[in-house]
Amino acid sequence: MSRRRIQVFDTTLRDGEQSPGIALQPHEKAEVAMQLERLGVD
Repeated sequence: MSRRRIQVFDTTLRDGEQSPGIALQPHEKAEVAMQLERLGVD
């Protein structure tokens, strides 16, 4: 089975907060960033 590289471009921390009614707390931003890093999202 060949391995394929999947690229993810996540804009949650940038664009997500520009949605009406969305305001992430600093600890929530840190959690999102840590989980993205854990998944290998660069």
